Amino acid sequence: MANKAKSIYVCTECGYESAKWYGRCPSCGAWNTMQENVRKPEPAAASRRTALGPRSHPVSIRDIRTDDEIRYRTGVSELDRVLGGGIVKGSLILISGEPGIGKSTILLQICQYLGQTLRILYVSGEESARQLRLRADRLGVDSENLLVLTETDVQVVLEEVREEKPDLLMIDSIQTMNFTDLNSSPGSVTQVRECTNAILRVSKELEIPAILVGHVNKDGAIAGPKVLEHIVDAVLYFEGDRQMSYRILRAVKNRYGSTNEIGVFDMGENGLHQVTNPSQAMLAGRPQNVSGTCVTCVMEGSRPILAEIQALATTSGFGNPRRMATGFDTNRMNLLLAVLEKRAGYYFSNLDAYLNVIGGLRLDEPACDLAVAMAMVSSLKDIPVAEDTVVFGEVGLAGEVRSVMHVEQRVSEAHRLGFSKCVLPWHSLRQLGTVPADLQLFGVKNVREAFEAVQK
Repeated sequence: MANKAKSIYVCTECGYESAKWYGRCPSCGAWNTMQENVRKPEPAAASRRTALGPRSHPVSIRDIRTDDEIRYRTGVSELDRVLGGGIVKGSLILISGEPGIGKSTILLQICQYLGQTLRILYVSGEESARQLRLRADRLGVDSENLLVLTETDVQVVLEEVREEKPDLLMIDSIQTMNFTDLNSSPGSVTQVRECTNAILRVSKELEIPAILVGHVNKDGAIAGPKVLEHIVDAVLYFEGDRQMSYRILRAVKNRYGSTNEIGVFDMGENGLHQVTNPSQAMLAGRPQNVSGTCVTCVMEGSRPILAEIQALATTSGFGNPRRMATGFDTNRMNLLLAVLEKRAGYYFSNLDAYLNVIGGLRLDEPACDLAVAMAMVSSLKDIPVAEDTVVFGEVGLAGEVRSVMHVEQRVSEAHRLGFSKCVLPWHSLRQLGTVPADLQLFGVKNVREAFEAVQK
């Protein structure tokens, strides 16, 4: 007797599976995310096994070689930096971001350079071949080694991969791929997970690196299953506002490199252009002799970047004062405001407080606490921070300024950009070696000392 198909309910947010429907997902707690999927019996799994190729066999760990790791340079140094030196042979990379932020653009751009030595198979499930050609002409991509395939059936795609044996596979996007054996719509949890696993097995078997494009929802999470992040080798996020020219490419997972590196790009009419000097770009157009602005230095991987923080404290027109932060954690801002009130006597209780990080950067490092506090106090007192001053340090709940890492790199970057003063934690002075003669250092122990120092 043949096995019957059965219905299961799958959460679209976390991928949790259940035999019965829940209004609220027992795993992630999201409401109204359980969708019904019909799962067919074993024959479908057998056909997938055939598509995925032969089974693997165990080998001794002593027989595994690690000295022959091959990386493909993309021709874009900012992208190579984020990837840890280039695309590793046999790796699976996920590039995600909001629609229109530049995911497909950067893939086509690197095809022009990689196409000089590699055969590339570009699979498009969203655009026709003619649309791709028009966009490639606009970006100046005309490599004869770039093969275009418009297909959404992942089994057909994998058959083409086995026949063509390209050096690099690009799929745009993973949400459009589907297994015809599965009775669920493309983009669902089951479809995206099965398609990604299939591509992963073929990529590892043939040692063909694959780059997947994944769209994100309004909350910034990868649309469909969160399990994609666990399957792939590297996850790259495009950050930034579509109305702004700057784009930040950040690695949140990388098995072949650092997860702290970022790449900075400028979106223009002819595609993405890498920004080799992000600090200078972020400080362009900085206002002169205005209160509420302060420059800090953050570490993004091995790279120090100067960022401008702007704050505004104004009389509230509401019953409850408003708190709003862009590019900085709002809860962290509220904590710093509470410390300033309790420990330093700077009162914001009846004032609206707004914070903005210029250039679309997202600051998560504790070292920028002191700069945020100085920008807030500067706006409160309407006293400008000295324009030639860079501020960094972590602020504790007692109002103390605590030491941070990579002090020497931060100071060197400030000096390179022409700043003559640096306000930093007093305990961090011991980490410094030789200091340039034209650079003044002010070591501070608490936020009051810091505000006195930034006015000098």
